[in-house]
Amino acid sequence: MIELTHPIEAIIFDWAGTTVDYGSRAPTSVFMEVFRRNGVEITVAEARGPMGRTKRDHILEIASLPRVAELWFKRHGRTPSDIDIDQMYYDFLPLQKDALVAGTDVIPGVPEAVDKLRERGLKIGSSTGYARELMGIVVPIAARAGYSPDVVICADDVPSGRPAPWMNFLAAQQLGVYPMDRILVVDDTPIGIEAGLNAGAITVGVTKTGNSLGLSEAEVSQLSQTDLQSRLANIESDFRAIGAHFTIPSVADLPMLLL
Repeated sequence: MIELTHPIEAIIFDWAGTTVDYGSRAPTSVFMEVFRRNGVEITVAEARGPMGRTKRDHILEIASLPRVAELWFKRHGRTPSDIDIDQMYYDFLPLQKDALVAGTDVIPGVPEAVDKLRERGLKIGSSTGYARELMGIVVPIAARAGYSPDVVICADDVPSGRPAPWMNFLAAQQLGVYPMDRILVVDDTPIGIEAGLNAGAITVGVTKTGNSLGLSEAEVSQLSQTDLQSRLANIESDFRAIGAHFTIPSVADLPMLLL
């Protein structure tokens, strides 16, 4: 249970791994494919590492990893340039659109949880590292499955993405809620939690359905309870270490946290 000196008035949810795309799997394979097309094989961990950033920044951060930069140099005889990063982002967009069509299922329990939160008078906002061009695919799919936040803020709506606080500030403005400590920022990535903290919001890290665990619902069901709980405890510890106020396995658990 969250014990606060004043009521929460709004929640700003992340999208992939938090409310849709169990395991945040849709972007991961696309990042790997974009680098593969340039002759560089990256690992799943490298693809997932910057998750939560704007997607061009995400590509840039992967390309800047020492191992990846060395492989790029061996393949191309130079380090990645801004032109290379722009081209990879250009290639990323159509691939990501295809992945989103196939991989944007709403996470189980999210619509029901959001309904309960709205019944308590809470406003529902959202932010994402995706550009609005990509969210044009995601939002209608989520709506058909019963999830429609009041506000959707995209990476290209602000001067810079996470960990900068601007998406959270813009969402708060559009929701008409202040001060920021009357808002929960709910995210499945450390950088999303950092953005919430930088905005002065109360932060909630999502441990089971998101990027840190990185497994589909079916894959999670195959883990032993001992293994699952050990992994979730490590993820929770990582969130706490960067300053997350609370953690939950899934957004489906958020109404119980707010009792």
